[in-house]
Amino acid sequence: MKGIVFTEFLDLVEEKFGLEVVDKIISDSNLDSEGIYTSIGTYSFSEMLQLLTHLSKYTDISIDNLLLVYGEHFFGVIENSYPGLLATYKDPIEMLSSIENHIHVEVRKIYPDAELPTFIVTEKTENSLIMVYKSSRAMHHFGLGLMNKTFEHFKSTATIDLEKIKEDGTEVRFIVHKN
Repeated sequence: MKGIVFTEFLDLVEEKFGLEVVDKIISDSNLDSEGIYTSIGTYSFSEMLQLLTHLSKYTDISIDNLLLVYGEHFFGVIENSYPGLLATYKDPIEMLSSIENHIHVEVRKIYPDAELPTFIVTEKTENSLIMVYKSSRAMHHFGLGLMNKTFEHFKSTATIDLEKIKEDGTEVRFIVHKN
């Protein structure tokens, strides 16, 4: 998992809960990196899972809800770091439907060894989208947070439902209806 995902996560934890909580979740975890991350480094997903698990226990907030807020936060990173990428789109449905064939292609140019989820569009209209998320990491709520902020970016709203295809969350169907 790319280091930027870790550095931004710890920045968000510090912003929302304070530096003491960052120190606590790092010290409570068994991290090969010892909690020292660079944005261009690559780290084990098990480290993120440990940090999330300890933060969830410490704050009494579910991992899904933590991932949702983190996804919303991470959209701001994309907005600030890659405004040209977002500027190529005029509509949130158009942007979301191009995750696999454009956005992830661009991400791989920057981070060639990035392990990204797969998004398969199964149905698309002007105002709706159904796509299937597949990832062994089961971070679909991170994706949901990104989607929420995508609509906000385009000054639009949507109803986004998710249905677990696999109970462990490694395969999820997103059903998006633009309001």
